[in-house]
Amino acid sequence: MKIQKHIEIVRSTTPGLSSIGETSCRSVYNLLRSIYATVGITILNNEEDLAAFVARQPDLVFVGMKFVPRDENVSVWDSPKIWVTQYLDEHNIAYTGSGFVSHALELDKSLAKQRVLSAGLLTSPYSVIRRNATESSDFDKLTYPLFVKPTNRGGGLGVDSNSLVHSPQALQLKAQSLSDEFNTDSLVEEYLPGREFSVAILKDEFAEGNFLLMPLELIAPINKRGIRILSDEVKSADVETFIAVPQGALRQSITALALNAFHALGAQDYGRIDIRLDGSGTPHFLEANLIPSLLDGYGNFPKACLLNAGIDYKSMILRIVRLGLNRSKTGKVILPDLEPALFPSPSLL
Repeated sequence: MKIQKHIEIVRSTTPGLSSIGETSCRSVYNLLRSIYATVGITILNNEEDLAAFVARQPDLVFVGMKFVPRDENVSVWDSPKIWVTQYLDEHNIAYTGSGFVSHALELDKSLAKQRVLSAGLLTSPYSVIRRNATESSDFDKLTYPLFVKPTNRGGGLGVDSNSLVHSPQALQLKAQSLSDEFNTDSLVEEYLPGREFSVAILKDEFAEGNFLLMPLELIAPINKRGIRILSDEVKSADVETFIAVPQGALRQSITALALNAFHALGAQDYGRIDIRLDGSGTPHFLEANLIPSLLDGYGNFPKACLLNAGIDYKSMILRIVRLGLNRSKTGKVILPDLEPALFPSPSLL
């Protein structure tokens, strides 16, 4: 007999809004409907969709997106945002994963880095070039080479062989290309030349406060410039190599940083933290992904679960769902010590 719960998976057909793709969404749907009595997929593209959706009062929302725009007459990135999990909190509907504050921090990589720094954790020195800026004089304190990527895109979007820059001219060219193509600001950080890792984090269902920490080392192929970059092209083709991280001091330092960053961002239940080593082998926070790809055999989160803990795809998805169902419907996620300068801000709300 199926479990008598109503679960809805939410995603969007508006480009840029969904954090999980259609194939991944369908895989989750097929799995859940074999276990739970009522499972559906709801498309949320605007505020009207969201209002109609919450009126149905599902027992749990499997979250596959962070926000919908308030203003459909401008781009989704320029519009004021309605954060999906905040809206669900206000209507006392349970959901998977993190709350809206964490999603807002994750969405802006510079805010996430500042939050991590405020928690006393390591991340590479950085600054931001606002879109269409004509100069980069604020970068005198950063040491070349620098790495340039969009502040608000994931999945390697905007990252290519030109992302590693060695001069102000190359920096400005890359930042302008990101502004032109994605209409976004550019995060500029000192390049970390060491190995790269992705740590999947999954809450323990039975031991309060405990988490499974499951790291992978990611090795991109060498590109035409002789460097390894997890670019959009590499991630889309899924050609990076992933290997287990053996027990020892390095694994301990990587997973400790990942968990501390996860907590600093106010994250819940599950997510992924990316880390890279500097030239001396010290781990630094890169970025977070709190709605990581859950496509079986593709995403780093499922790979890490299987390789580190023997948790297969079905077990992984069902654990994420149970964690959401077990959470109090009225429990709202806040960061009471969050600096006002970081969040909230008119540009995020």
